[in-house]
Amino acid sequence: MSDTNTESSAESIDLLHKAHTQLKEQMSKVIVGQDDVIDQLLIALFSRGHCLLEGVPGLAKTLMISTLAKCLSMDFSRIQFTPDLMPADITGTDVLQENRDTGQREFRFIEGPLFHNVILADEINRTPPKTQAALLEAMQEKQVTVGQTIHQLSDPFFVLATQNPIEQEGTYSLPEAQQDRFMFKVFVRYPSFEEERQIARQTTSNTKAEPESVLSADQVLEIQGIVRQVPVTDHVINYALAIVRQTRVGEPGAPDWINEWLGWGAGPRAMQNLLLGGKTRALLDGRSHVSTADIQALAAPVLRHRITPNFTAESEGITSDKVIERLIQETPDKESELTSDPRLGKIFAA
Repeated sequence: MSDTNTESSAESIDLLHKAHTQLKEQMSKVIVGQDDVIDQLLIALFSRGHCLLEGVPGLAKTLMISTLAKCLSMDFSRIQFTPDLMPADITGTDVLQENRDTGQREFRFIEGPLFHNVILADEINRTPPKTQAALLEAMQEKQVTVGQTIHQLSDPFFVLATQNPIEQEGTYSLPEAQQDRFMFKVFVRYPSFEEERQIARQTTSNTKAEPESVLSADQVLEIQGIVRQVPVTDHVINYALAIVRQTRVGEPGAPDWINEWLGWGAGPRAMQNLLLGGKTRALLDGRSHVSTADIQALAAPVLRHRITPNFTAESEGITSDKVIERLIQETPDKESELTSDPRLGKIFAA
């Protein structure tokens, strides 16, 4: 690598590291705690991924996402998903209008709320599958089709869908194949005692903090391009593959306890998202290389919605996160141990 390229890379890494610090500072003016959640949202955003958030009401999910949009100078749109919401309500529709110049009637497309940079799909499991599918198509293709016309969506385009884990009556659960479209599934948990005391002080007074913009939409696009340029060693790729491929029931190298506990394992998107997320996490941390520690840190949000514990596991209280935790514990992260393990050798030979 030339000196010029090295200097450019160092400047980009320094810029991203500083932007990460400033984003956390600005968001902390409004959001108390939730550091891990904010980090995962930023990693997904800069990796061109989307997030599925799960948490009980009142944990500031909407406020967190709207604040993030402000800090990034991006348009924000919140869609409340309800049982009567139709695909056209989110994608937009053609309406018949009279042209004042010609006096003739013609169809004009009215954009729906998806035509923004940051989309909060609130309680996505409360809307029928047809509307869920319209959102997921927009996430994957970055476009919507109305009639016979394709309309391109804004860029950058970032979807954060929330699910309420309680009051499941009358909901439409996302199928596993559709959940796979989300880069991360993020759990938003209750605040600690000290954090909740700070929330009580902060939200019951007249003081209202306003976060400042840190990055522009164009800078976000530039960062997304830089992420793809980060190199990954064969060792880290092999480690990510070992973690993902061990979840596949009945496949070579899968542990016996995986075959006993899981009904289904993760597909190739899991490996792709682990590596992309690892690249972004390294850059935000001020590093130019991806380590196995990055893969370990992102394994839970990447895999928890891509593996399915069976009845046996659920009856024993085994969750997806416990399966992932055990996988990390039993998979050696040193290159010599990873390649010499007889069972894992079946994975690399398959």
